Amino acid sequence: MLRVLWLFAALDSVLLSDTGMLFPRESSSREVKELNGLWVFRADISPNRNQGFERAWYKSRLAETGPVIDMPVPASYNDITQDPTLRDFIGWVWYEREVTVPARWITDQGVRVVLRVGSAHYYSVVWVNGVKVTEHEGGHLPFEAEIGTLLRKEPTIPCRITIAVNNTLTLHTLPPGSIQYMNDHTRYPEGFFVQNTNFDFYNYAGIHRPVLLYTTPKAYLDDITVVTDFMDNTGLVRYSVSVQGAASATVKVTLMDTGGHCVASSNEPSGVLKVADVNLWWPYLMHENPGYLYSLEVRLMAADERSTYEDVYALPVGIRTVNVTSTQFLINNKPFYFHGVNKHEDADIRGKGLDWPLVVKDFNLIKWLGANSFRTSHYPYAEEILQMCDRHGIVVIDESPGVGIKDIRSFGNASLTHHLAVMDELVRRDKNHPSVVMWSVANEPAAEMPPAENYFKTLILHTKALDPTRPVTYITDSNYARDKGAPFVDVICVNSYFSWYHDPGHVEIISLQLNTQFEDWYGKYKKPIIQSEYGADAVPGIHNDPPVMFTEEYQKVVLQSYHNVFDQKRKKYVIGELIWNFADFMTTQGITRVVGNKKGIFTRQRQPKAAAFLLKERYWRLANETGTLPLWTKYPCPL
Repeated sequence: MLRVLWLFAALDSVLLSDTGMLFPRESSSREVKELNGLWVFRADISPNRNQGFERAWYKSRLAETGPVIDMPVPASYNDITQDPTLRDFIGWVWYEREVTVPARWITDQGVRVVLRVGSAHYYSVVWVNGVKVTEHEGGHLPFEAEIGTLLRKEPTIPCRITIAVNNTLTLHTLPPGSIQYMNDHTRYPEGFFVQNTNFDFYNYAGIHRPVLLYTTPKAYLDDITVVTDFMDNTGLVRYSVSVQGAASATVKVTLMDTGGHCVASSNEPSGVLKVADVNLWWPYLMHENPGYLYSLEVRLMAADERSTYEDVYALPVGIRTVNVTSTQFLINNKPFYFHGVNKHEDADIRGKGLDWPLVVKDFNLIKWLGANSFRTSHYPYAEEILQMCDRHGIVVIDESPGVGIKDIRSFGNASLTHHLAVMDELVRRDKNHPSVVMWSVANEPAAEMPPAENYFKTLILHTKALDPTRPVTYITDSNYARDKGAPFVDVICVNSYFSWYHDPGHVEIISLQLNTQFEDWYGKYKKPIIQSEYGADAVPGIHNDPPVMFTEEYQKVVLQSYHNVFDQKRKKYVIGELIWNFADFMTTQGITRVVGNKKGIFTRQRQPKAAAFLLKERYWRLANETGTLPLWTKYPCPL
């Protein structure tokens, strides 16, 4: 009974959002029309980057306003053309697509039509047939608008969708940045400016995730929230269903196993489903049946004076628990050790655009490597990627775009207010993913600054209030004694690059400095520690013995030196290691980067360096040390 009461309390906290953001899925009551492909595109190259608004480009076809080009969606626009000014363009760009909407969507007054953008970086304004329908700040989370009423006003004309996207970063955006104008006209032309940032990845821009139309009935399922637990062999699924568009409605909830058999049901909009002989959701390599997902089918029936409405939505549900002690991270009450990677949404040509062949390739490499986890460094990844993690049992540390918070002016109320709103959106989107086991609110902020204490206390406590079922952290590279936010996190996540950024070339000092790091952090805070980043650049094909920096041999010896210390400390309070990075990725041009960051164990084209084989051997050994795996998992397997 106490366990069920706790589930109710936890669920009440997770329900803080005003509206839902269910991932669009087709059902007997819902249709989805993808708008991916070629869009019309134009960059606003006017000196103030504002001509598109001044001349109202959204009121007519974009081609009528000036020269346009083809642009694929989803994709970053930066690497698509041969134009260097477009690659490094800062300001407003404009996308347009004309869509034929099925006639039944228009004629049926009982159908809602929703336009959804998976993500666009960074600020977006959306018009339909010249009428503004929504705008959104933030480059990594979805936004949408109901447009059915607008379409019905002029049902005979095509649906023209215009999206203006601005990638400018300021001190109050997330991530922050600043625009610097070069006013020395003997060295720079008039109006010349650069975008400054404090993060080490390329600021790709554009529409990065799918754009689509989807339908629901007029009375519809707005949100579903689940919180799971188990007692002995009985699973507990606490659920709550939010309905919009109906004064009264009936709800039927059915939980089905992978064979389509009903294992629990209810006729209430909220409650607890009890699942006998439960199949728990387990991480990859921790159980012979990882990533087990039930399906929660929710069926809504409602009526008004004119019609009856039925809405159906199926939500994948993984039943699992997460807990943290002073020395352990527990999944389903079993110690879990993170042996994984940090990633980026980054690849040749498409930049940060969602690309299914790349996603599947990366998951094959993750499983080949024997990795069980990754962090979404340094921003929320596509929902489709988290769905893959759910199915394959890959554990996720879900990170906000709070990277590069280095300027004291980025700790003010405006920045904090936006950061809190981003966490609201992130938790609302990802709260039901069993693969997501921890929230990370930021990466390497200037946490030693005085304003950081209140900033991160407020931010972390807010996130815990949104979701008390998951631990909260941020990633630090600060001195342990001066870190203002560490007292509030549940897990200490530390980035360090001994023998690279510090004492470059001296691998012999790694053991001493890493031991000191761990002892200092644990001695002060008595919380479990993840080595959330470590590594070294290696230009593929460059070799030297004895090892020197930037060779594949040096990358290997750095990793081996870290691993020796990990093996000592993981028997105590170190609960994970995440290599930086899974693959090489693009960065801003600079004298310390040769066509991007080369710390990947795979190249940007996903070919292994020597370090990949070293890490593969280690990760499979770590997985097999538990002795709980069946024989087939002792050997790397494809998806």
